[in-house]
Amino acid sequence: MNTTQREVWIDWMRVAACFIVMVVHATEPFYLGGEGTLILTKSDAIWASFFDSFVRACVPLFVIASSYLQFPLHYSAGEFLRRRAARILIPFAVWTLVYAFLWGEPVTNLKSLLLNFNYAAGHLWFVYMLIGIYLIMPLLSPWAEKVSKKELLVYLGICFATYLIPFIREAASTQTPIIYGPTGIPNPAKYPLWGEASWNSYGMFYYVSGFIGYLLLGLYFRRFVGQLSWKKTLAVALPAWGLGFAIAFGDFLRRTFEYCGGVFPFEGKTGVAAILETSWVNDSIGVALMAIGWVLIFRKITATGCFYDKILLPVSKASYGMYLSHMVVLASVSGWLRNSLGLGAEGVLGIWTTPVQIIGTATISFVTVAVANVLIQKIPKVGKFIVG
Repeated sequence: MNTTQREVWIDWMRVAACFIVMVVHATEPFYLGGEGTLILTKSDAIWASFFDSFVRACVPLFVIASSYLQFPLHYSAGEFLRRRAARILIPFAVWTLVYAFLWGEPVTNLKSLLLNFNYAAGHLWFVYMLIGIYLIMPLLSPWAEKVSKKELLVYLGICFATYLIPFIREAASTQTPIIYGPTGIPNPAKYPLWGEASWNSYGMFYYVSGFIGYLLLGLYFRRFVGQLSWKKTLAVALPAWGLGFAIAFGDFLRRTFEYCGGVFPFEGKTGVAAILETSWVNDSIGVALMAIGWVLIFRKITATGCFYDKILLPVSKASYGMYLSHMVVLASVSGWLRNSLGLGAEGVLGIWTTPVQIIGTATISFVTVAVANVLIQKIPKVGKFIVG
């Protein structure tokens, strides 16, 4: 597609989402570590909550972008799935193998790939979710072509109501036990709601929850949200984003201080981190509200010109490869900055050490990975199989 045919704001949003994904992963070392959870100081807890909450809508933005551009389908289900498979699966397979040999025991990693992704490269979970979304798009497309605004809003309302479920489970349960599977990955035992039981996980809202809400949100923006003035945009975007941020930021800190009693350093099992992240999960209400705010703002960006054509557009086209490959660079950059600047308030910049490390790690990683993937994508015949 040439510039006049592209949804320019999608390119801006996709590039921004790539950067803020890296902010998320640059923040993780400041609350993950030790046996699973490790927060060195009170200031680290606040900085981690601030940065991670600020950017937590990054993955929903990718799904909304895909929905906006692809849903309902523009061609047959078979052609759609063939195109998506060629662009998504081959680069995914390449980078899955890279991580299998890069981190951990290669033979063990390769065996585990038959069942799931390599947990050392945890960001690859995204691809499995995306494939699931693509598989269901052809089923919903006939409905999406005809759905009315009122009907779509009803389903969006149901989906958004399910984003309250993590908090409802907590309120209904008197305790939060942790169950560890053979991989050591924790699963908080869930208080059963609305048809769920020990013999049934498929409760009433199972099929209208999760990322389906973002698929429908992309459809709603495409079909029923016209061009809004800046005044109307900000009147909706700022309250939505602000409320979502307050929920994500405040809830993480509340849980942290409840567990540590205000005493740092604070260390716990991996399961504790899973509980602390309750308000950060992608299908939680705070993240969903922030996603709405981000999309409304990005839809106002129509800037093209030299910067867009020469820099932003090539980066946008390489964004999938950037997502797949960025942890190779980010892990090294994060370790280098932590060794160079020190940790927490004891670092060379005092309480500013942590935010400088987070932004520095994300920025250096983003620029490095963007340049590398744009160049790789230009390699004839080979580049598209690595970057997508």
